[in-house]
Amino acid sequence: MTKQILSIQGLSKTFNKGQAIEHRALQNLNLQMNEGEFVCLVGSNGAGKSTLFNCIAGTVMPDAGKIEIDGQDVTFERDYRRSRDLSRVFQDPLKGTAPNLTIAENISLALGRSTHRNPLGLAMAKKKREYIHDTLAKFNIGLEKRMDVKVGSLSGGQRQTVCLLMAVIGKPKLLLLDEHTAALDPEATKNVLEMTSNAVKMNNTTTIMITHNMDDALHYGTRTLVMHEGHFIADVSGDKRDTMTTEDLVNLFHAKTGEELTNDEMLLA
Repeated sequence: MTKQILSIQGLSKTFNKGQAIEHRALQNLNLQMNEGEFVCLVGSNGAGKSTLFNCIAGTVMPDAGKIEIDGQDVTFERDYRRSRDLSRVFQDPLKGTAPNLTIAENISLALGRSTHRNPLGLAMAKKKREYIHDTLAKFNIGLEKRMDVKVGSLSGGQRQTVCLLMAVIGKPKLLLLDEHTAALDPEATKNVLEMTSNAVKMNNTTTIMITHNMDDALHYGTRTLVMHEGHFIADVSGDKRDTMTTEDLVNLFHAKTGEELTNDEMLLA
């Protein structure tokens, strides 16, 4: 039987109510995701993508609606309480890591298996170090050779890679990826996206990835959602998605909204 991991019903959020700058970020939004689904979420600037993530993660509380993770109502739970089931990787590579700890120590903390005597891993078990080394090597950007380097000395792209690995390695029920490759060069972006895809499949992790690249939105994952002005205006999966082109996606957006959308606009949003 298929297990539902995420259920969102009638989610609404308005900022600055009653003011001239009132903004309806989410409008009666509904979404259901089964275990192992990998959704790519696209939409123009101001569509509500970040607000949706913030409501799911518990950093913003909705005005109305209901959010369930693995059958538990978490609508008004604080973010720290949801963290047991949810991992999030932000756009900002400075978030999500401890800069004064090494790569290996950061990942060891994410694994949650440190010893009481030496929790930061100076006497880290050989097998754990080997596991971290082999996992880093899959990203193909050389971080496995820098395990004992402090994260604060890494480039933004390398640090974001560590953030991603820390999120995935904990095997969360729900993984939120907020343009997690935005700080990477094209080659590293491809490597990280492939690693993300493989990790999601391996762990059967329910995942939502915000992206401004429409090619990636159709190539990765199992389902593509298009968001506009607080609504989902398209939900594409299966054979239709497999044969859809970027041009088809642009035309679909235009048919639903009457507005034009280009890949350049998405990348700048």
